[in-house]
Amino acid sequence: MLREIVMNLLHNLGGRAEVDRYLREHTGSGRYAVIKVGGGLIEEDLDELASALVFMHHVGLTPVVVHGAGPQLTAELREQHIETSFVDGLRVTTPEVLAAAQRVFQRVGAQLADAIDERGVRARPLPMGIFNAEQTQNESLGHVGEVSGVLTEAIKRASEQGQLPIISPVGTNQHGQLLNINADTATRSLAIELKASKIIYLTPTGGILDPNGKVITAVNCTEDLAPMLESGVISGGMARKLTEIRDLLEGLDEHASVSITSPAKIARELFTHRGSGTLVRRGRPISVQTGLDGLDETRIVGLLEQSFGRRLNPSYLKSLQNAKIYIGGDYAAIAILKERAAGWYLDKLGLSERAQGMGLGASLWNRIRRDHPKMYWRSRAANDANKWYLTRADGMHRAGEWVVFWYGIEQRADIESCIADTLSLSHSFGELLSNPSMSEAKSNKEPAHAG
Repeated sequence: MLREIVMNLLHNLGGRAEVDRYLREHTGSGRYAVIKVGGGLIEEDLDELASALVFMHHVGLTPVVVHGAGPQLTAELREQHIETSFVDGLRVTTPEVLAAAQRVFQRVGAQLADAIDERGVRARPLPMGIFNAEQTQNESLGHVGEVSGVLTEAIKRASEQGQLPIISPVGTNQHGQLLNINADTATRSLAIELKASKIIYLTPTGGILDPNGKVITAVNCTEDLAPMLESGVISGGMARKLTEIRDLLEGLDEHASVSITSPAKIARELFTHRGSGTLVRRGRPISVQTGLDGLDETRIVGLLEQSFGRRLNPSYLKSLQNAKIYIGGDYAAIAILKERAAGWYLDKLGLSERAQGMGLGASLWNRIRRDHPKMYWRSRAANDANKWYLTRADGMHRAGEWVVFWYGIEQRADIESCIADTLSLSHSFGELLSNPSMSEAKSNKEPAHAG
């Protein structure tokens, strides 16, 4: 009965088809979702956090939680008058600090487990016995370890019994010595060992932030990460976090993904195309070329027709001899740009149904913007993707059935020239297709189509 209520709430949050699709991808026997929770969330937002974890359990995600306890340990050390220091951002773990850390991890794990128990789901704290570890080569860090092995039997047994495992980042070396492990490192090792299809970082920020404090909705590591680092779009702690996530995804199936979000927005991030956080995937490179030579024209036509829900005019492909064509994800996404008298025009932007919610549209858009600092395009006035375009455009103009967008174009005369050119273009599509999936394409956080 409770699961039915939760499912009804999910279907109200997003379209039934998109919710069911994500459930198929991330739930089922042997599929684990590894969740990293910082100590700050446990200290400041325990109720929301426990409710989010219980929700994930009820929808069948099989969550396994790795928790930190940084703020709590700092307070404990201060209270016990134990001196502490940091090297390269990592806490030096003396024997006194290690003993305090062990006490704090047990207390914080039990606190989170109790909050979950109160909501009707049995939690099982596993404060040690999961990670084998070796002393880090940086001896100045003291009793800090690197994971050398992961023992998953207790985790799997707890999950099979309907319990939610709560794991502390503490390892044991071959001599039985306890070692402090970085919680992110523990999360990465555990996710790889469990072959997790989904990894979730719950944070107060709700995602990876750009320099303006705005959440970056999606990152394709293969295509986006290097330019982000080089341009300074991400730096410092955010850059380190994304680099660690890239390394994590390299050890998993290519379809695995990482979501960074807040407890309050977990349902929207996981089960709707719109999302509410940062989705990170390993991704594939985006290919770019001029003209159609070497491309699969049948797949291009199929992708465009599925994206637009209309039959493509037979003569359209003949107009692409000098067009710049971007292909992403093995024909999962496409962008077609034409250089016209008024400048570069985005003639088509389409995503397949399987690409929606993967962050591929955002990655494709980022690549286009890097290549073209000035561009204009149009979209039908009734297209729900216009909200997405508006956040990425410098301006817009509505005229009848069309909305014209642009960015990087500042002079009024140039803008008017782009608008006039756009409105002079003929239609590329004809009759509507009877494709029931098209209704789902209108509600995602990426455009289903443009042009």
